[in-house]
Amino acid sequence: MSPKIELAQRFFGEVAFKQILNYLDKDPIENLPRIFDLILKVPLKAETRKNVQSLKEAWARNPVVQQIVARIIHFSDKNVQQRLVMNVWMYGCLAGPARQQQLTAELGYGIPGSILIDPTSICNLHCDGCWAGAYSTHNSLSFEIVDRIVTEAKDLGIHFIAMSGGEPLLWPPLLDLCRKHQDVAFMMYTNGTIIDEYMAEAMRAAGNMSPAISLEGEREPTDARRGKGIFDTVMAAMDHLKGKGVPFGASLTITRDNASEILSDAFIDMLIDKGVLYIWTFHYIPIGRNPDFSLRVTPEQRAELVEQVRTIRQTKPVMIVDFWNDGAISGGCIAGGRRYFHIAADGAVEPCAFVHYSTDNIKNKSLKEVLRSPLFHAFQKRQPFNENMLRPCPIIDNPQILRDIIAESGAKPTHKEAEAILCGEQANELDKTANVWARQVEAFEMRTVI
Repeated sequence: MSPKIELAQRFFGEVAFKQILNYLDKDPIENLPRIFDLILKVPLKAETRKNVQSLKEAWARNPVVQQIVARIIHFSDKNVQQRLVMNVWMYGCLAGPARQQQLTAELGYGIPGSILIDPTSICNLHCDGCWAGAYSTHNSLSFEIVDRIVTEAKDLGIHFIAMSGGEPLLWPPLLDLCRKHQDVAFMMYTNGTIIDEYMAEAMRAAGNMSPAISLEGEREPTDARRGKGIFDTVMAAMDHLKGKGVPFGASLTITRDNASEILSDAFIDMLIDKGVLYIWTFHYIPIGRNPDFSLRVTPEQRAELVEQVRTIRQTKPVMIVDFWNDGAISGGCIAGGRRYFHIAADGAVEPCAFVHYSTDNIKNKSLKEVLRSPLFHAFQKRQPFNENMLRPCPIIDNPQILRDIIAESGAKPTHKEAEAILCGEQANELDKTANVWARQVEAFEMRTVI
């Protein structure tokens, strides 16, 4: 029995753990209420118990939640199902957070639930306005360093690792890393061009990998930003993944130009038909390669997005997250080590994929050391950055707070273009947009929709 299986067994108790596995093996959908009841008998922390109870109630009353779970189970290969349940649910949502809360109390600083790692900055595309486009394009972390990060993460109760880049599927040791750490769920933000039938089969066999494929909408906007023929390549990649039973999602960048299309019924229904199980939406942030302020969503569009996402959650069998408008669900900004942080391909440890400042490098420090950095401390003592949970972000909603954090911590930019968001014309534009949005959201009713 592996150490992590033993961890889960100790957490739930041997009898309950065996019963949960039995329920999952026979009919997970029919037995899900019984699984919830078994979990609620475990001595859980108050917040974890509340979350489990909320999920149980959502399952009981919300047919859309039932459809989402059914799609995940029916879609996924059996090997993937077992890994997902163990890694995402038992470790990521239950045993892992218990360990994180214990260590937070012991160590005196926060332990996040996930890490975003760029194993390489190398990419086979050259997308306009790429958030990572200003980094050096020739950096890669060694297998030994990433392996150490993941090993140290598990010791802290972190069992969810996201990867971006660059193109993470161009990092040669990726499959070896995922095979070695079978007790971790790996999600990678990918352009999808590397996913052929062979790669899809390798992901299925590993059982613990899920790609989130980037799109800008239908064929025309996607090809305009990413290159001719990319949309069709992505559609083929989705077919390979669906055919192999590998769960996958979509990563959507929302701009002023595509905001009306990208969350439309027609586009979301197309993604669901292709097999997409989850959707991450990112508002365009003017950083990185050739930032274009004209692509930012307008305050009026952002307000519409709030309602669109709520409608999708109530009517479509797909999980969806809007990182800038979902503050009521996440309790504000999740960056700075509160829920996650970012490690760039040169080892620089950043609070967020969009805040390109750092005080530490993972190459010469342990995970515990970087988590107690002055930059993360400055972030966390100010979170949430705003009482209005529709204004969670320190870049586009509260830019002065970000300037204060950088000044207090002594953090340095990780590329020369990073300073533009702190001073000068770009900073002035961010301030103007933040002020307009602040006035716009005063009329919003704060609601959380599961």
